[in-house]
Amino acid sequence: MNSGLTRRSFFERVVDGLGGAALMALLDQDFYGEANLLAAGLPKESADLRRRSFDLAPRSPHFEPKAKAVIQLFMNGGPSQMDLFDPKPMLDKHHGEPYFDKLAADLTGPENAGGLLRSPFQFKQYGKSGIWVSELMPHLAQQVDNIAVVRSMFTAHPNHEPALFMIHSGRTLPGRPSLGAWVVYGLGSESQSLPAYVVLDDPLGLPINTVWNWQAGFLPPIYQGTRLRSVGSPILNLHSELEETPEVVRLGRELLSRLDRIHQRNHPGQLQLDARIASYELAARLQLEASKALDISKETPATLDRYGVGQESTDSYGRRCLMARRLVERGVRFVQLYINGQIWDTHGNMERQMRAASLRTDKPTAALLQDLKQRGLLDSTLVLWGGEFGRMPIAQL
Repeated sequence: MNSGLTRRSFFERVVDGLGGAALMALLDQDFYGEANLLAAGLPKESADLRRRSFDLAPRSPHFEPKAKAVIQLFMNGGPSQMDLFDPKPMLDKHHGEPYFDKLAADLTGPENAGGLLRSPFQFKQYGKSGIWVSELMPHLAQQVDNIAVVRSMFTAHPNHEPALFMIHSGRTLPGRPSLGAWVVYGLGSESQSLPAYVVLDDPLGLPINTVWNWQAGFLPPIYQGTRLRSVGSPILNLHSELEETPEVVRLGRELLSRLDRIHQRNHPGQLQLDARIASYELAARLQLEASKALDISKETPATLDRYGVGQESTDSYGRRCLMARRLVERGVRFVQLYINGQIWDTHGNMERQMRAASLRTDKPTAALLQDLKQRGLLDSTLVLWGGEFGRMPIAQL
């Protein structure tokens, strides 16, 4: 048996050593930091500062950013790039020709595949930038100089569920932190009276993958998305059934806070407990701020009309786009809007389904961009529009 140390085994052991050193450093900070500082004669307050804490306090990144908030308009189902923003003249030329052998490996239902499929929609160039936009997006076409179209993105899985995990977390499997969770983990929030990461899902139903789309994964649960309802009370049971004087309410909250801190000290390192206490404290602040932030009745009639509020096809999405603007105005860091199910999954009747999906979302999206710019917020708000993937260049049943 050769007991000599090879180059490969040397680096394997070095890696183990580095990992162990890093782990011990973290353990020292989290579990032994307080004891060490107390042993050195420092006050307990200094020891508390050494302990790792997770909160939503605003934090400065390494470099000064231009954007301070994110609004993600997620289009469930895969909006077709070649029918919205990326015209393909070669599809017109070769429409109907067989192409199955080129795509067979990427198809989940090859028995339903047809020939090459051209877009049934007309395209034009708009704005100073000359961006191509199809007839499906007449309102967004007027805002093209305020957007950038990225045509280089791709995914690693042809099925919707894994692709949703991929675009939200960077992996095709569940359990990883979502984009919004990472953002608030790194940057915190400018508002301590509203959730840092807000999800405005569709009253008609949850999207595909449901609440997995906005989970914190292995990050502390304080960073996961908070669902706020766009119809009725933003959060169920937000207000007490009994009317109490402000002084009684204040004293009650102070007592609860003291009891919570005692319980936390007796159970250190319990992230679920910390998150639960933080959510209760946030709920108390939400009683004043959430309803005010999401109350669009104070908006002007012209603003409501611009978003499509009160119009059958656009009312729901328009309300939520307007709420997103009101939330980032008040310091919320990350806002996501979802559509029920996956309305952009247009295999069976592409033309009819795409017209319906565009009708629901085009006008509110354009209004949001225009509104943010008029209020000086577009320069500091990153607006993301897109889905988990586009469509294949062939007909699919």
